[in-house]
Amino acid sequence: MSQSSSGKVFVVLSSHDASAQDGMMPIASRKELLAELFDCNTGPERQDDDILYGPGFRLELTPGQDPITQMLLTLTEEEIGWQVLTKLLKQFEWKLLDPNTGRELKAPAAE
Repeated sequence: MSQSSSGKVFVVLSSHDASAQDGMMPIASRKELLAELFDCNTGPERQDDDILYGPGFRLELTPGQDPITQMLLTLTEEEIGWQVLTKLLKQFEWKLLDPNTGRELKAPAAE
């Protein structure tokens, strides 16, 4: 593994709170998510794949899940990945959960 490779893993969730009855708040429908991420240079290598590749990161979708309620994110190139992820967290109102520590990371609020 090169020094710029991280392999740090996070769970991506919607930053909107769900009611106790509904469980996790959906991020988006699968179709909407793929279309929006395509505009951010992120997508699958082949149609219908559940793994999406973006600049410095990889997203894994739950097979067959629609709407998407969570994704597994792996940083593959930390130098690039954090810059892109900061923008995506703000744009899509996501939060990251570190499964090792339980800490939630959100993008800073816009000024």
